[in-house]
Amino acid sequence: MTTTPAPAAPAEARPSRRQVWWALLALATGSFMIGTTEFVSMGLLPQIAAGVGVSVPTAGHVISAYALGVVVGAPVLAVLGARLPRRGLLLSLMAVMLVGNALTALAQGYGQLMGARFLSGLPHGAYFGVAALVAADLVSPKRRAQAVSLVMTGLTVATLLGVPVATRLGQLLGWRAAYGLVVVLAVATLLLVVLLVPRMAADRGASGRTELRALREPQVLLTALAGAIGFGGMFAVYTYIASTVTEVARQPEAMVPVYLLAFGTGSVLGTLLGGRLADWSVLRATVYGALAMGVLLAVFALVAESVVLGMLTVFAISGAGGIFTIGLQMRLIHVAGAARTLGAALNHSALNAANALGAWLGGLVVAAGFGYSSTAWVGVVLSALGLGVLGVSVLLQRRSTAAALSSASTS
Repeated sequence: MTTTPAPAAPAEARPSRRQVWWALLALATGSFMIGTTEFVSMGLLPQIAAGVGVSVPTAGHVISAYALGVVVGAPVLAVLGARLPRRGLLLSLMAVMLVGNALTALAQGYGQLMGARFLSGLPHGAYFGVAALVAADLVSPKRRAQAVSLVMTGLTVATLLGVPVATRLGQLLGWRAAYGLVVVLAVATLLLVVLLVPRMAADRGASGRTELRALREPQVLLTALAGAIGFGGMFAVYTYIASTVTEVARQPEAMVPVYLLAFGTGSVLGTLLGGRLADWSVLRATVYGALAMGVLLAVFALVAESVVLGMLTVFAISGAGGIFTIGLQMRLIHVAGAARTLGAALNHSALNAANALGAWLGGLVVAAGFGYSSTAWVGVVLSALGLGVLGVSVLLQRRSTAAALSSASTS
């Protein structure tokens, strides 16, 4: 299977540069909305637990329900929507997000809440995948990764603005109000996509069968696996950052948001930088991001007791993670060949699997008595393993290319 991206679906009319930027803003608004709904539950777990009459640990399963929805929904919806016009598919996915979050706000019991969060997660990966393809097709090939990074920036900005605002709103007016805000953001996204994203013809060469073939391609599977394992390293630290701040750095709880601000800022800048690096070289951006993340996690394990050094390292870790994420996104689009929709969506299934893996392994070492700074060493191991998987992927790819060139020269 060739690693060259399939031809972009033709637009009805080539948009101007200004129209492109407005379209990217509309797509990024959807990313902002999704980032807000994904992470706001973490800050409101006590209120959610009290609201549906369960313990806080039990309420934590609503986060897992959302992540499971992402993992399941990304490939399924990408396959089912492969031949649909992309703007219409974006609108449909956002409509499902709107309904899922409305049902979350209205849920009267734990079972209803779990179902609503699962439904909310289903369109997550497919939206990002389709939005990435739309963004890439709106610009010249030399700027595709930058366009994708701008869309993805909405997700990282949500950690800086959307999540804190929604969390505070939920604390003041009740947890349901936070999801009510998410519904408003979903409505805004629908309007902006209708008004600002140009109509783009469906990819008639795509089909569900073509998309599914990507799941048999070693390069697609290995790249997704590299993300699921390698990015788990960052989540091993991020999941327990609050306890690391209070227990290891011995800081008051008021310092936790400051660390999170450093994390979010680094993530935004890393995502934007990742777009530029990936336009230079997708492979190098992916490898450099993974390598830097692993090294910085080791540094954090050594300096976590220091407020200044710890905060700077958290900033740098999230920046490296942003570079790695964009590299993975673009590499999956490339190696998926004709199955671009599924390739783009799989990145978010992989990242949510990384979230679950990192949190689980980090929790194991903490429960074993090694302390919260030990989660960074878990991150180092996961980053190294992810880099190893990526290395196998690159080695196989180069062997396949060399074999193809040898065969062509002898024929």
